[in-house]
Amino acid sequence: MTFLKYLVGGAIALAAIQLIPYGKNHNNPPVTGEPKWDSPRTIELFDRACKDCHSNKTVWPWYSSVAPISWLTQIDVSLGRDGFNVSEWGRPEENEGEKAAGEVRKGKMPPFIYLPAHKEAKLNAAEKQELVNGLVATFGDKKSTGKNKKDKDND
Repeated sequence: MTFLKYLVGGAIALAAIQLIPYGKNHNNPPVTGEPKWDSPRTIELFDRACKDCHSNKTVWPWYSSVAPISWLTQIDVSLGRDGFNVSEWGRPEENEGEKAAGEVRKGKMPPFIYLPAHKEAKLNAAEKQELVNGLVATFGDKKSTGKNKKDKDND
């Protein structure tokens, strides 16, 4: 009987948190600029593994409307867009494109928590290297060269 009380209480709590609107507004902002990509293949790999959090072209899965998962999804997308957003390229705030290749190279991107629900984002070793090479060609590689692409363009 005690277990049943907890089960009913948990179900009521889960239903109640659905009334909290945070994380349920899935309107993608407009695309205001895009980088000059080095190749269609880089775009393809970026779209598979990165675009949901690092562009304004997020595909919102069904579970992104169910709290508390919706909260976590919204936070991840907001943080991803704030740090590096290819759909707002050229905005006054600095995009960290030159760090993108390093994050993929180190295995930090895409994050492990994203991969179980997004099998297409799991890149094999060759695809990962292709993406790293494409990101370096597109944005530069601050870590390995000590300079970013903007600095190289000014030389």
